[in-house]
Amino acid sequence: MTSFLLFVIVTVNAQQDPQFTQFMFDKLSVNPAVAGTEGDVCITALLRQQWSGFTGAPKTGLLNVHGPINSINSGIGLSVYLDKLGQEKSTIARLAYAYHIPINGGIGKFSIGVNLGMVNRSLGSDWVATDDFQDDAAIPNSGASSTAFDLGAGLYYTSPKVWVGISSTHLPESELPDVNIKNTRHYYVMGGYNWAIGDNQNYILKPQIFVKSDGSSTQVDINATFLLNNMVWAGVSYRTEDAIAPMIGYQHAFTKSMLKIGYSYDVTTSKLSNYSSGSHEIMLNYCFKIIKKPDVQIYHNPRWL
Repeated sequence: MTSFLLFVIVTVNAQQDPQFTQFMFDKLSVNPAVAGTEGDVCITALLRQQWSGFTGAPKTGLLNVHGPINSINSGIGLSVYLDKLGQEKSTIARLAYAYHIPINGGIGKFSIGVNLGMVNRSLGSDWVATDDFQDDAAIPNSGASSTAFDLGAGLYYTSPKVWVGISSTHLPESELPDVNIKNTRHYYVMGGYNWAIGDNQNYILKPQIFVKSDGSSTQVDINATFLLNNMVWAGVSYRTEDAIAPMIGYQHAFTKSMLKIGYSYDVTTSKLSNYSSGSHEIMLNYCFKIIKKPDVQIYHNPRWL
């Protein structure tokens, strides 16, 4: 049992940032160049309960908000993580800015982005152990907290059919000495393609990929999602050495906005399957257009007074 717990700890530390199965709806938090590229103001919330049934399992909440500034070909955004894993709690907040370059007469868009913010990590005091840990400097007996500056950057291209991005988070690799944690630099590559089957926009297949690495370990998510009548979707993801995840979703288009809700369930394929009943994730996304009121002017012709 001790060796299993050690395996879990090493695995968790190898990937500090929270992960989401529905990554296609969470591009901003890992790539600031995405800010404003959808042309609308978009708000996304994700809630994830990982490894259900496992004591101290990760629980993560994420809120993304971003939109365009068309007058200067730019976009801005905000991402906030709240993550709890055992005795560790993390709060990550980042402001993003992106500059957009129109491609092919505005059909496509290339974007360069940067984000900056803060990372706070804290350790609780409710430890349970078979060995005496009172003299271990790495384990704070009364709890501890530490905050550090954070910085990230990315590149992103999007068009009606293709999207692809490359980015990095935790560029300063800041130290958090009070909790004995270092923010390891992470690297991300993501991409997807919208294939209208038979050129029919009512049947769209979306193959997508997400590669995550901290330089020492790499994980790949491969996804295929089918969107029917621009209303409902179903798909499945495979995460290397971790899980297979079916997902479903529904979207409704209003006159000037779009609402989406999705759910995914991770079927654990690693050794954790002996202790966990899987992972649940809910996604809620709402995008809307900001349309300026027309400047109405009244003209009087004196001949008709």
